[in-house]
Amino acid sequence: MEFIAQLWMPVVVSAVAVFLVSSIVHMALPIHKNDIKKIDSEDAVLEVLRSGGVTPGAYIFPGCHSMKDMETDEYKAKVKQGPVGWLTVLPEGGFSMGRSLVQWFIYTCVVDLLTGYVAWHALPPGSEYLRVFQITGTVAFLTYGVGGVPKSIWKGVSWKVTGKFLFVDGLLYALATGGVFGWLWPAAEAAALNIPAG
Repeated sequence: MEFIAQLWMPVVVSAVAVFLVSSIVHMALPIHKNDIKKIDSEDAVLEVLRSGGVTPGAYIFPGCHSMKDMETDEYKAKVKQGPVGWLTVLPEGGFSMGRSLVQWFIYTCVVDLLTGYVAWHALPPGSEYLRVFQITGTVAFLTYGVGGVPKSIWKGVSWKVTGKFLFVDGLLYALATGGVFGWLWPAAEAAALNIPAG
């Protein structure tokens, strides 16, 4: 685990940088303003869900229990009639911004730790800034950006929304990660003496 001793500083600083960039993107910029829609007849829909005993979890509608069920005429008729979609019901109390921000920060730390792990095995200490930036930025982009593409493939998330998360959020987070790792990458002398970067 020598790489943790050498890379703890770029891991933590890049996680903080991504956290700050994401806060700016989602709170100060209007880019994600219309990503999620509100149902016009929300009260009526919520009442139906409550009376139907819907509990927290992920649902698909129309629902089926097997691939065989999807071949029935009844299921095909429901799909044709619509609507078709996914529903996520949160636990009681709903969305907690504080809890989500803590989880997001932990996630950025994990991503940047794994990014550092890949870079540590791909690059020697003392590597030039641009090379470190390329490797760490690419690994971060794969996670923060490309990692969201399956939501459009399997969950029906609009490709426009996924494109924004890919080419705006993902790219900005990758640039922040790559920039910090390039800046704080350990020098050859520091690694030889087992001195943490920074």
